[in-house]
Amino acid sequence: MNKLFVGLDLSLKDYKVSIIDQNGVEVVKPFSVTNDQVGADILIDTILRCCKALAVDTLFIGLESTSVYGWHIQHLLADSPQLKPYHPHIICFNPKLIENFKKSLGNLPKNDWVDANTIAERLRFGRLPKSCPVDFRYLALQRLTRYRYHLVENLAREKSYYLSNLFLKFSAICQDKVFSNNFGASATELFHEFLTVEDIATRSLDELIDFIMEHGKKHFECPLATAKALKEAAAKSYRLNASVDNSLSFVLKSCLENVKALEKQIKAVDKAIEKELPLFKNEFLCLTSVKGIGPVLAAGLISEIGGISRFENDNALAKFAGLYWSEYQSGDFTADDTFIRKTGNHYLRYYFIQAAEQLRKYLPEFADYYSRKYNESKTHHHKRALVLTARKAVRLVFALLRDEKLYNPSARKGDVSLN
Repeated sequence: MNKLFVGLDLSLKDYKVSIIDQNGVEVVKPFSVTNDQVGADILIDTILRCCKALAVDTLFIGLESTSVYGWHIQHLLADSPQLKPYHPHIICFNPKLIENFKKSLGNLPKNDWVDANTIAERLRFGRLPKSCPVDFRYLALQRLTRYRYHLVENLAREKSYYLSNLFLKFSAICQDKVFSNNFGASATELFHEFLTVEDIATRSLDELIDFIMEHGKKHFECPLATAKALKEAAAKSYRLNASVDNSLSFVLKSCLENVKALEKQIKAVDKAIEKELPLFKNEFLCLTSVKGIGPVLAAGLISEIGGISRFENDNALAKFAGLYWSEYQSGDFTADDTFIRKTGNHYLRYYFIQAAEQLRKYLPEFADYYSRKYNESKTHHHKRALVLTARKAVRLVFALLRDEKLYNPSARKGDVSLN
């Protein structure tokens, strides 16, 4: 069986190409092509000529996972009808793996041509990560779920920044937690209507009660207690220079506008995700049959897994998500303290950890497991217990998707089939 190995070193504008045969001999002189459709056509044409000249049976193409620079070419090569007769394996390497492999080859210089050849040699070495077929249905959903992840992170960051500036303006109001939610209608309107702490401190209780009742839509159980707490907090808060006070008011107003805009965008992307979900009806039903896994978590898990048939077992899925641990053993010694390998898909790891957080709240089996691991941990109790619970969630998700079963906690072996 003749094999051909193609290493690509990617950058924003172009990528370097190294093509070698199964003996490590360069088939063509290393070359560079532009990182666009024109360059991709040249690359595919060159690969085809090499495959025909050497009667290649199997084609291996490798690249490093580098931001978004390789996104187009990776999926274009995987979906190329011209290359399909050569059974292409598209391998996306973790950069650390290539860096460590390069060290084993000796003291090589650092340049893009050497890096491209190193990737080709790593392909030839074997023991490769699994090459997964591209399903563009999952890619479409993945773009939406990753965008939602991006929005949620920005929203959390914006809220944190808002609260830090709120403390500068109304210190004691933050310290005493006058409002259960500083982003609620009453709290945000308060910071708009009363421009300074002194404005609040000098208002009568009746005025503050009327304000709280109006903007709180009568949701406060005891508006008098809230008004008193508000006046006490205003009295204790630092007084600021007028110019600083005005600047902080502007920042707080802008932050709130950003928060509202981000929340609006999240609602919009949720609707877009909802429109994609009918394509994954069985997978969605399987996952949402588990109490604690809602539409958002289900969509994220489905998009990042990309089809459960890609994975032989739950261990492969856990490794893909970066939920597996190092091992250190030498002679009769085995280390007790191991660390998690975070070299997998960090989006999928995030969704599994979020799922674990929810499952331990709703499912006794996961709650008991979390508690046991929490008590067994010597340090970082919650973090360690939660990650271990996430690994348990991998087994559950894998089993449900593989067997296309609905979750049935009372009869796990007799889960309801969707078929």
